[in-house]
Amino acid sequence: MNALFIGLAYLCGSIPFGLLVTRAAAGKDVRQVGSGNIGATNVARAAGRPAAIATLLLDALKGLAPVLIAARFGDASQPLLAPACAVAAVIGHCFPVWLRFRGGKGVATGLGVSLALAPWAALAGGVTWLTLYLLLRISSVGSLAGVAVSLAVASVTGSRPALYGLAAVALIILLRHTGNIRRLLSHTGS
Repeated sequence: MNALFIGLAYLCGSIPFGLLVTRAAAGKDVRQVGSGNIGATNVARAAGRPAAIATLLLDALKGLAPVLIAARFGDASQPLLAPACAVAAVIGHCFPVWLRFRGGKGVATGLGVSLALAPWAALAGGVTWLTLYLLLRISSVGSLAGVAVSLAVASVTGSRPALYGLAAVALIILLRHTGNIRRLLSHTGS
């Protein structure tokens, strides 16, 4: 039964909302624009701010929903089920089967799973991202700082299983941002 919840979380996470929203809003393939990423930042480049906001919300929802469903309907004696679904949803976004395993960086989906596992941590991470993005206009800086702050707040406000799940999600997001980190360190932008 747990494998079913985890598999469904992966499939939910793998829905390429950035691709679908960009096609609907602008008739473009977001993978052929800017960074080629299917996330909200690149959707903004390809189809504008409203499409990016829709993508961000849908990508967060596809992380939130399977974790809440697993927490509500899964085996209550398995405290790691919801965090495992969180990780599966983010992996689905980053490596969607429908797009030959070439997806996004997991930030918005990570926000959704954080909302389900540790809401205060999600709020702190979201505020951090927004503040740094408004100040610097570099999404990856805000994303990475938001993930770090979210994890720190989860260590104080979340359960131990939630912290484990969010630590795994943070690691995935960090690994997906290695190219951005290299560019930032070499001062060539993000």
